[in-house]
Amino acid sequence: MLGSARRVVGVDAARGIALLGMMTVHVQPAVVDGRVTPAYLVASGRAAALFAVLAGVGLALATGGVRPRTGEGLRAARRGVMARAAVIVAVGLLLGELESGVAVILVHYGLLFVLVLPFLGWGPGRLAVAAAAVAVVVPALGHVVRPLLPDRTYGSPSLSSLETPLQLLTELTLTGYYPTLAWTAYVLAGLAVGRLPLRRAGTAVRVVVAGLVLAVGARVVSGLLLGPLGGRVGIEQATGAADLLGRNLDIALRTSMYGSTPTTTWWWLAVVTPHSTTTLDLVHTAGVALAVLGVCMLVLPRPRWFAAPLVAAGSMTLSLYTLHVVLLSTLLPRDLPYALLWHVVVALGVGLVWRTFVGRGPLEAVAARASAFAARGWGAAGPAGSAPLRWPEEAVGGPEESVGDRPGPEGPEDPRPHAGPSPPPRR
Repeated sequence: MLGSARRVVGVDAARGIALLGMMTVHVQPAVVDGRVTPAYLVASGRAAALFAVLAGVGLALATGGVRPRTGEGLRAARRGVMARAAVIVAVGLLLGELESGVAVILVHYGLLFVLVLPFLGWGPGRLAVAAAAVAVVVPALGHVVRPLLPDRTYGSPSLSSLETPLQLLTELTLTGYYPTLAWTAYVLAGLAVGRLPLRRAGTAVRVVVAGLVLAVGARVVSGLLLGPLGGRVGIEQATGAADLLGRNLDIALRTSMYGSTPTTTWWWLAVVTPHSTTTLDLVHTAGVALAVLGVCMLVLPRPRWFAAPLVAAGSMTLSLYTLHVVLLSTLLPRDLPYALLWHVVVALGVGLVWRTFVGRGPLEAVAARASAFAARGWGAAGPAGSAPLRWPEEAVGGPEESVGDRPGPEGPEDPRPHAGPSPPPRR
């Protein structure tokens, strides 16, 4: 399976990078001796965005690649995606019961699948426009609406969260760690890329260039708004009433906003802080994700032995992410010496061995079976000639279709708890 010429190895490699980035942010401290750690500066916010963009790529590959499904095939695909989302949500709710210190993303991830169902039949141009529209409109709308919603908590969605459905809904969509209404932009961007002929080197080059333009452009615009145009001064004047969880402004702007900015001034929308979910944050992190994906596709147009552990881990990220959260709450807590090294070794080792000798990851297998069952019409025979829903790890593509693996979970990440009220889990 690792050596299949029909796989787009670079997609799996990008997922592997996202998984390692997520582990880094979960385990490494955000601040040491008053300074943000280099690992945090690199990975915070970007690993989670990479997972979300790759989720869109995986959805595109599962629903026709460069030729989106239509008619009954599209309806079957949507049923399959909903079933897969249900499995992911169930796993996420169970992980939320653990004392891992991680802001588990899987419930949000499953909801993202549902939110993009209406877009699965679209082509790359329309998807790109939709992604841009979401990235521009939703953050501004959230800035207006969030003060009217219930105060957020800092826990992961869990089985007990079902007892307060309104609180759960508002945190999943607008106020929590991963506001899905805005994060839909990531998945739509990934869908747009997944509708392109990913096997062509020219496509990879264009994805890299587009990603770099977006990532650098967002940084430049944020710098202008916060500097010469006075945004930083406006934020400083409003910070007294802002909820920064005991951190000074400089640290908060360089580590994380835990999903959304304060609403004390419109200047907050000028920041590009990780997990601030401003337009500029969405554009910057999506751009980085596209650049990483494009580079991976250029460097790994076909399987390479030296990348086998990374590719294997990227092909079963749902299982390995789940294992990582379980180990954080049990055998490998973050205060263990060399904890990050242990988590990386376990992920790469287990991924390589399992993928080589067994195949699809265990949770991926469960999700795939549920998806296939739902796509058939909950067990009913489909119309003559209709193709079953095939996720990327089992798809067969022509020269212009890419075949990766199923979308991996968006990597939750964020800093270790800081002093202040309700210290947040790491994302």
